[in-house]
Amino acid sequence: MKKQLLITATLVLAVVAGRAQKTDIARMMIHYKYSWVQDTANRAHPFTENMVLYIGNSDGAYRSYDAVVYKAQFKKAFAEAVAASPDGRPMINRKGVGTPTEYYQYPNQKKLVTKEDLLVNSYAVTGPMPAIEWKTSGDTATFGGLHCQKATGHFKGRDYIVWYCPDLPVHTGPWKLNGLPGVIVDARDSKNEVVFQFDGVEKTIPTPPNSGPAVDEKDVPPIARDLDDDMNLIAPPPRAIKTTEKEFEKVKEALRKNPNGVLQAMNAANGPKADHIMVKAGPGPARPVMNNPVELPEK
Repeated sequence: MKKQLLITATLVLAVVAGRAQKTDIARMMIHYKYSWVQDTANRAHPFTENMVLYIGNSDGAYRSYDAVVYKAQFKKAFAEAVAASPDGRPMINRKGVGTPTEYYQYPNQKKLVTKEDLLVNSYAVTGPMPAIEWKTSGDTATFGGLHCQKATGHFKGRDYIVWYCPDLPVHTGPWKLNGLPGVIVDARDSKNEVVFQFDGVEKTIPTPPNSGPAVDEKDVPPIARDLDDDMNLIAPPPRAIKTTEKEFEKVKEALRKNPNGVLQAMNAANGPKADHIMVKAGPGPARPVMNNPVELPEK
């Protein structure tokens, strides 16, 4: 049993060393109304979410804006609860708001890093930047004052129509879309089943320097450990375990075979203040029908 747990822990903590590099800082945000027809028999009720693309000098970070807003609201509520608590340890719940998966595009390095959450851990999964063959046209349009050009391309089983802004010469876009000489500000597949609809553009607010004393993250309750993360840094959260797609698949396979063993290894690695969660067998809440994945198999 101990040997099996050790092997599981090795998989959970698989870390891939990477070259040190200067982290890009976002200077602008593009907002999107994201919609996805998960069930082709229920097209009138697609999954929807507010998403945002943080754009730096060369890189981009795409995440749930609903999650960003809730995180800011919870940070304020948590600080107020701490101040009102006699022992500084308030009883406060934190909901899971927004899609937790995030995408970090590094076009100059042809690298895509996907932040994935698995039980109590976050992983920064590094892989190659998807290569998409785009066909540009002379068609133009304006989105929120941004002058854009049209392009079409095939990616993951779908034909996409996108609008990109040459005045923002960063080769990035929402989700995994990339590779044009300008930021992709609007995109949708030819069936309007996967839509990244432009919903505004704004400059980022510079992050003020932290003038308070340094606090060891181990001394922060797990529920609050990400509240001071700088959203403008185009890099996965510092606590995310760096790994490759191949190694991450091994972790997921270990989870399928031995969920409680994987969880024990995660909790042991995260220290005595980690969130301890039991994996319960049996049916969970009903999930929506999903017969139309975003990434379709190629015909």
